[in-house]
Amino acid sequence: MTSTRLTRFFAALITGAALTAGAVAQTNTELTPGEVRKVDTAASKLTIKHGDIKNLDMPAMTMVFQVRDPALLAKVKAGDAVRFHAERGDGTYIVTSLEVVKK
Repeated sequence: MTSTRLTRFFAALITGAALTAGAVAQTNTELTPGEVRKVDTAASKLTIKHGDIKNLDMPAMTMVFQVRDPALLAKVKAGDAVRFHAERGDGTYIVTSLEVVKK
């Protein structure tokens, strides 16, 4: 291969790898719709009735989540429609991001 063809080959390879990494990152931060049922500030927990959580392969249900950042609890109240991201860690499920859905 000539140096020009080799350079183009590696540029295409790097671009493909970057696009694949971006798709994986986007999938891992997908937000799930839900409704806040209870806010427990003392325990840093939220009870959320949620749709399927794809990144956790979890069906729709109502369950209690820990929150990574207790400041998230100040943003919501029972009855709020939300979109959130959760991860599994230390034997529990943790909300890592949360946004209120405006009506």
